[in-house]
Amino acid sequence: SIVGSKEIFFAVVSTTITLVAIFFPIVFLEGMTGRLFREFSIVISGAVIISTFVALSFVPMLSSKMLKSGRKKSKFYNKTEVIFEGMNRFYKNTLKSFLIKKWLVFPVVILSGILIVVLWNVIPDEMAPLEDRSQITIRSSAPEGATYEFIRDYTDRISDIADSVAYDKESNITMIRGGWAMVRLVLPDMRERERSQMEIADELSAAVRNENAARAFVQQQSTFGGRRAGMPIQYVLQAPNIEKLQEHIPLFLDRMNASPYFQMADVDLKFTKPETRIIIDRDKAALLGVSTRDIGQTLQYALSGQRMGYFYMNGKQYQILGEINRQQRNTPVDLRTIYIKNNTGDMIQMDNLVKLEESVAPPQLYRYNRFNSATMTAALAPGYSLGEGLEEMDRIANEVLDDTFRTALEGESRNFRESSSSLLFAFGLAILLIFLVMAAQFESFKDPFVIMFTVPLALFGALVFMWVFGITMNIYSQIGIIMLIGLVTKNGILIVEFANQRQSAGLLKKDAIIEAAIQRLRPILMTSISTVLGLLPLALATGEGANGRIAMGTAVIGGLLISTLLTLYLIPAMYIYLSTDRKVAQKKVYRPTDKVY
Repeated sequence: SIVGSKEIFFAVVSTTITLVAIFFPIVFLEGMTGRLFREFSIVISGAVIISTFVALSFVPMLSSKMLKSGRKKSKFYNKTEVIFEGMNRFYKNTLKSFLIKKWLVFPVVILSGILIVVLWNVIPDEMAPLEDRSQITIRSSAPEGATYEFIRDYTDRISDIADSVAYDKESNITMIRGGWAMVRLVLPDMRERERSQMEIADELSAAVRNENAARAFVQQQSTFGGRRAGMPIQYVLQAPNIEKLQEHIPLFLDRMNASPYFQMADVDLKFTKPETRIIIDRDKAALLGVSTRDIGQTLQYALSGQRMGYFYMNGKQYQILGEINRQQRNTPVDLRTIYIKNNTGDMIQMDNLVKLEESVAPPQLYRYNRFNSATMTAALAPGYSLGEGLEEMDRIANEVLDDTFRTALEGESRNFRESSSSLLFAFGLAILLIFLVMAAQFESFKDPFVIMFTVPLALFGALVFMWVFGITMNIYSQIGIIMLIGLVTKNGILIVEFANQRQSAGLLKKDAIIEAAIQRLRPILMTSISTVLGLLPLALATGEGANGRIAMGTAVIGGLLISTLLTLYLIPAMYIYLSTDRKVAQKKVYRPTDKVY
């Protein structure tokens, strides 16, 4: 027990520090990612540290008490040992054959890198996968100026479609307000119906598409947004003035409506409020001896009800508001009844000094970071992810907007971009920490570099499984990939550390890595298979919240399986190319026997 513990002590400690270094950056992430996975990373790190203490203290003690060297082998051992010995011989022969052509490691690594780039761009990305929450919302928007009766009749038809498609729903809630309506369907519990929420939503989308009297789309509640999350696409346009927005919003909206990525495109800044603007003829006013200040002040007192003072009656205070009677200020011709005194004391009729201009203005103005702003919103068309939608919005912005505009994100779109950048930062920091920790432990930069070749192999495996099983790149799968780094570097540490021990014992570098790989085959397979079996419940999860667990489980299992298989061959080859030759200078060089234990 003591000899075995000393042999694996360095590898166990290195693996523990590596796993803790993986989860350490997640603790300090901000935003949605930090709130979701901070406790997860703390629990995993604590469990790994405690398990290391147990592995180096209690396990050797229990082994010395429970495992006896002279004990008779059981029938199960005798039958299974033949299989394991055959597996060792097969691995030894194939490894030696591969090392004869060890240059193949470079094409394999390069090909893996190319496929990583391709798959990373092919796999759609989103904030989080949709979960079955037993709720579907059908939102509809009527044309400008539509009557209440028109919207009500259209909503009744949409409600009838919902009744025919979602025949097993429990309730139907309809709301109509202004120019829009909403039909909310509450479905039975997912265990009590045959179809999933997503299948029902797809059928509803195809059905309401035929109702073209108004615009309607089917919306499913996002995983993190809640009921008030709004549209998944929320793209903010910032301009130096309102005229710029008025000029470019129609062009931007037309491009969104023409894009296959979106449905139900809309904007919050609408120029729909009619107004009459009073334009002062400055030249004429100057000629008649009237200042623009006097004109503005007169119009203000006459039309806007300015407070002139207070008076008291029956112990109560009342405001004195000065303005013309409503009947005398309802039409443009009423300006003729307003007179203003010029600098010579003559009374000038107001309609001689101003002209009226009819226009439209937004009912409400919006500002974002002190800029005039408009938020473009849209729902995603079926088959498109949030990441693809935002890329399309960026493309439209580059084509439509000029250099005076700025853009920003809000809502779910903003959370998605922030979480993606945070996780990429955590991924890069985790790799850097692992490399530095291993460099300090191995007292070399070459051995950690060899071990780090397991990372692209794991990433390749994770992306392959995600692509095959239709898993998106979301917050759960990204956390799974980060966790995968620590799991796969363990295999490289086991092989490289033991190969260094064999070199120190006098073996040549090639012989040392072959013996180390064979001796560590069983521990690597045992830990990898046990981890895969432990993650299977995640990958095969059902019920509420299953899609997030499936994403994480699939990414980790895929990366672990493929990286384990490739690591057993590629790490020995890279070790021969890159590692330092540590053989002891002795007259007689020790060589291992052909017997495999």
